Amino acid sequence: MPNAENALKTDAMAELNARQIKILDHVQQQGFAAIESLADYFDVTPQTIRRDINQLCDKDLLQRFHGGAGMPSSAENVDYSTRQIHNPQEKQSIALIVARMIPDNSSLFINLGTTTEEVAVALENHHGLRVITNNLNVANTLSRFNDCEIIIAGGLLRRRDSGIVGEATIDFINQFKVDFGVIGISGIDHDGTLLDFDYREVRVSQAIIKNSRRVFLVADHSKFGRNAMVKLGHLRDVDAIFTDRNPPKDVLDIIQAEDIGLHVA
Repeated sequence: MPNAENALKTDAMAELNARQIKILDHVQQQGFAAIESLADYFDVTPQTIRRDINQLCDKDLLQRFHGGAGMPSSAENVDYSTRQIHNPQEKQSIALIVARMIPDNSSLFINLGTTTEEVAVALENHHGLRVITNNLNVANTLSRFNDCEIIIAGGLLRRRDSGIVGEATIDFINQFKVDFGVIGISGIDHDGTLLDFDYREVRVSQAIIKNSRRVFLVADHSKFGRNAMVKLGHLRDVDAIFTDRNPPKDVLDIIQAEDIGLHVA
């Protein structure tokens, strides 16, 4: 019963208190956090932090390690329903800035991801857009707009998030050359490497980068330093990054050295 499982995970995420949400955010940024350092940071006892971590681990949001907690896995992404409700306001703010950068009568790719889905929502008042997407959630959102042509890529449907991936998807994307490619990402390493979890999704994103005149990367602050297994590319492959906080210094140095546009909501 996938829908029932997703509903349970969504309810569990909604039950987190403010400190637990901040702990999750902190660990996502750092990759690992020690119990003692979290206790000092939040000015509570180590026992309180242990209880918080235990609850987060019970919900499969974190993984226990000796002395602290880290992200669950570099081989498997967080469940889609959980990602949908993580940092929603930040994603919406990012999406509004991206939408302002895309003029009417543009052509664009939009790939998989909860932040790119917010970009689709933010394009509501645009006119004359032609959007190619491998994300059925994006297509469904855009279908409600009167003045938007939607082209859906063919391929293998990934049921867990309504994404379309595979060789047929790549072949389809390679037929086009568009004004803007709007892509999401699972993680940005400290050396600027773009990371994701599914090699099939990565190959589609690489095709989007190759066939876009300008590439916009959308990533909330939790993606900086987050680990994932598959290399998509490097920050130098994008023209601009849209986020909600200033990146860590090592990433910011790369952005400046590569002359990448930085837009902070």
